[in-house]
Amino acid sequence: MSGVRLFSLAAVATAALAAAGCGGGGGSSKNASPSKPAASNSTVSVKSTSLGSILVDGSGRTLYLFGKDTGPKSTCSGACSANWPPFTTRAKPQAGSGASSSAIKTTTRTDGKLQVIYNGHPLYYFSGDQSAGQMNGEGVNAFGAKWFVLSPAGDKVVKTGSSGGSSSSRGYGGY
Repeated sequence: MSGVRLFSLAAVATAALAAAGCGGGGGSSKNASPSKPAASNSTVSVKSTSLGSILVDGSGRTLYLFGKDTGPKSTCSGACSANWPPFTTRAKPQAGSGASSSAIKTTTRTDGKLQVIYNGHPLYYFSGDQSAGQMNGEGVNAFGAKWFVLSPAGDKVVKTGSSGGSSSSRGYGGY
């Protein structure tokens, strides 16, 4: 009987791990994170951080660009968007303190939702950032390219050395 019990526990654990790791597929941008930022908070602002001035949403949550995106259309869906939820909106996005209103636009995702773009870059959150001010996604290489926070000009911010400084770069260096 203990062999049957052990097998049942192993089957349940395997099923739970498989469900947690799948993250969805296809063109869906469904977000699995319970801490997903509200889609109605469509303000882009600037915040001073250890990397310099970066873009954040109206709640102070860090916004990222995906090096694989080469224009205003997102290439992040399925498991990618479960880990890097798109910054979506139901209303016209607004420029908060330090952000350029002319740089803020939207693009329609494959699921029909509007994703906020800044200076031509679709914007994302990182599921590993649990609260405002965190930048755990900076420089992460995932889903085929690197992820970066953005400067107020809309350029990627690259962490340099151990000094904690940063530099902005417009290009994607082969991404």
